[in-house]
Amino acid sequence: MKKQVKLILSKEAEEVYKYLVEQAPTSKNERAILNALEKKIELIKANIHYGNPIEKDKIPGEYIINYDVRNLFRVELPNYWRMLYTLTNDDSEIHIIAFVLDIIDHKEYNKKFGYK
Repeated sequence: MKKQVKLILSKEAEEVYKYLVEQAPTSKNERAILNALEKKIELIKANIHYGNPIEKDKIPGEYIINYDVRNLFRVELPNYWRMLYTLTNDDSEIHIIAFVLDIIDHKEYNKKFGYK
């Protein structure tokens, strides 16, 4: 039996998602990011390894400390935005959880990963 994929947003990712939903009706930029985000979520549900894997030694410490992250995937969105997610098993063993940690712009992404 194939496990179902359940997608959960972190508090931070949920705040950005709500912002995008609020701004989308009047902002072409936010609408493009939101539409792409929703399409990428469906792609992740169909293939949990859709995103680009991040090397384990490059996973930001805050993700390890706050969420016990052991794997991390990056999905590129329009206008240099990124979605970062990790995979974990549900205790019921029926679901794989794709936990979206962040939806961030390029500047925030570079800061989080120590790029200049």
